[in-house]
Amino acid sequence: MSLFAPVALQLYSVRDDAAQNLPAVLEAVAKMGYVGVEFAGFYGHDSATVKHLLTENGLQVCGAHVAIEELLPESLDQTVAFHMAIGNEFLIIPYLGGAYTESAEAWKQTAQTVNEIAAALHVHGMRTGYHNHTHEFVPVAGSDLLPWDIFFGNTDKSVIMQFDTGNALHGGKDAMPFLQAYPGRAVTVHLKDHSDTNPDALLGEGDVPFPALLAELKAQNATQWLIVEQESGKLPPMQCVEQCLRNLERIAG
Repeated sequence: MSLFAPVALQLYSVRDDAAQNLPAVLEAVAKMGYVGVEFAGFYGHDSATVKHLLTENGLQVCGAHVAIEELLPESLDQTVAFHMAIGNEFLIIPYLGGAYTESAEAWKQTAQTVNEIAAALHVHGMRTGYHNHTHEFVPVAGSDLLPWDIFFGNTDKSVIMQFDTGNALHGGKDAMPFLQAYPGRAVTVHLKDHSDTNPDALLGEGDVPFPALLAELKAQNATQWLIVEQESGKLPPMQCVEQCLRNLERIAG
């Protein structure tokens, strides 16, 4: 099974290196063979500089993690202007907590807020989505409903389900049932491994069944980006992400 979508790197994987020298990181990532990058902050660089660095290294921007507060009406215009300037279509909410998630009703209200964000971004040719951690797979108090299902059951189908395979397994859930329950919504996917016995497992070295998941995503024919993320590892971060890419290529055959 060959890779059916381009592979990008979530730059949070190399956050310390990027904070020190983003130009050098982007150059190295491109040389490794990554086609694109997903941002998790811009380390003080303005949009013109970011766009120049991407162009210089032949990299595409496959998305960015953007706090929900930056997508609310009072901040949206400024956020849109920045991401339009760098050529980013996907503005993904990386985490929800606090009042957004304190009950089933709160999750429903948050879903409605995200629907409104999605509609506002659509005007600009952009999309939003949500990226999981682990708490989305713990039933809300007083019910057997999962926050993940409440949220995606109440959001428009245009809202991207950026499934993080490693985070989900860390939370006790396999990705496959959720990918199948919400077909076509995993437009961008985080490929991350997890192992209870090896917290530093690189992609392909843990318990996530990548061959089956990749086959499912290929069959759904909706995923536009496969995004590698490695939060920690036994090697320096830049070496970890290069090895992750090599492992993914091996898995895909």
